[in-house]
Amino acid sequence: MNRNKSVPVFIIKCITIPATAVLILFLLNIPYRKIDDAKYMDMWNLRMLGNQINEVEIANVGSSHGAYDFVYDALTQDGYSCFNFGSVSQTYQYDLALLKEYGEHLDEGCVLFIPVSYFSFNNETVNGTEAQALSVKYYHCLSPKNIPDYDLYTDIVTTRLPILSAGEDLLKLLPEFSPSLKVFAAEEEPAGASAETDQNAAESVTMDEAAVAEFANRAAMRYDRHFNNKEDLFLPEREEQLLALIDYCKKHGLTPVLITTPFSSYYNAPVSEEFFDQFYSTVNRISSDTGVSYYDYSHDARFSENLTYFSDSDHLNSEGAAYFMEIIAEEIPELRDAL
Repeated sequence: MNRNKSVPVFIIKCITIPATAVLILFLLNIPYRKIDDAKYMDMWNLRMLGNQINEVEIANVGSSHGAYDFVYDALTQDGYSCFNFGSVSQTYQYDLALLKEYGEHLDEGCVLFIPVSYFSFNNETVNGTEAQALSVKYYHCLSPKNIPDYDLYTDIVTTRLPILSAGEDLLKLLPEFSPSLKVFAAEEEPAGASAETDQNAAESVTMDEAAVAEFANRAAMRYDRHFNNKEDLFLPEREEQLLALIDYCKKHGLTPVLITTPFSSYYNAPVSEEFFDQFYSTVNRISSDTGVSYYDYSHDARFSENLTYFSDSDHLNSEGAAYFMEIIAEEIPELRDAL
């Protein structure tokens, strides 16, 4: 090839190849955004604020105890505007960030429940990697100014070009070629089917014992996660974040209410009296200093001894959450006055 022609060709290749790669990246990013968005379904309800939901009268923040234990179906049917800001492992720092972003949709005097759990003054996440993974989801629902410790690079690879951090999820863009197998059922009931049904019925009788054993096992796992291998269970910065959250509520005309949601006896059993003393001392001091009411349902016998209200050792199921809402609507003056 002529030397005079080789240089322009080389330059064209240097421009074309990277440009093609970038174009392919952008084209793949379009369908991948839908896959990535699906990973943060627990934050999708925020999109309803300002659209289907306005002038919220009753709400809550919090981690999983807030997310799962506050179910407003009955109150919504009665015409009240309610909203649940809770999310798994959410800290007071992110509770406040969400209020700063969406607080304009809360009505003046809105009752805001702030769950106080045994891990609230510590980190529910067990390591930096898990904490980082959980913080990423807030880049999908908060503006940069409200994201704690905002990082431009994280923003780019999680919301602008999520395909850059796709990892194994990139394979989800490939078409599925798994063969479909057709199974034809017999028209008549096979011999021995009724006997098998009877056996299943007999086995269901012992399901309660299995459920109790599972509760105990889950409680041990939760205790290990929340208490073991942690140097300090009461971090000063967590208390400061709670105080900042309460201060925001007061400055913006909200009515904050501290609350500890119901736990099963299996969840409470391994916790030491020493921890309880410090926990309640801390919460009661904050309640007294701020003038915010505190309500404790962690050992309430209506729940703690009735496992049918729980999905696991410390989270209510739908039936338990509905009953819990009935109780606090009757027993908590701040909520009763709002209804």
